[in-house]
Amino acid sequence: CGIITGIKNEKNMKIHILIMILVIIAGIFLKISKMEWIICIILFGLVIGGEMLNSAIETVVDIAMPKINPNAKFAKDVAAGAVLVFAISSAIIGCIIFVPKIIGLFVK
Repeated sequence: CGIITGIKNEKNMKIHILIMILVIIAGIFLKISKMEWIICIILFGLVIGGEMLNSAIETVVDIAMPKINPNAKFAKDVAAGAVLVFAISSAIIGCIIFVPKIIGLFVK
């Protein structure tokens, strides 16, 4: 239920799912190795799980602190920053896996 709710209600979750689908298609097309699939699946879990935790933290903070509060802002900003770290790290690792394979399509 939580996964479906997150996908339905969170714009960023939809973006992460779309990117995950594109990576899966690219992985199939470029025939990435078993180890590369394992790495991609771990990264999918980290980014999507991080986004879900971020959404939960933001909701709990909004419930606990409905008025503007610097500590509430800090908690929400740090949670969102964690997702950004996961996403950027995943993008870098994705480039390490996929860019050589894409270049290999054109240079033989």
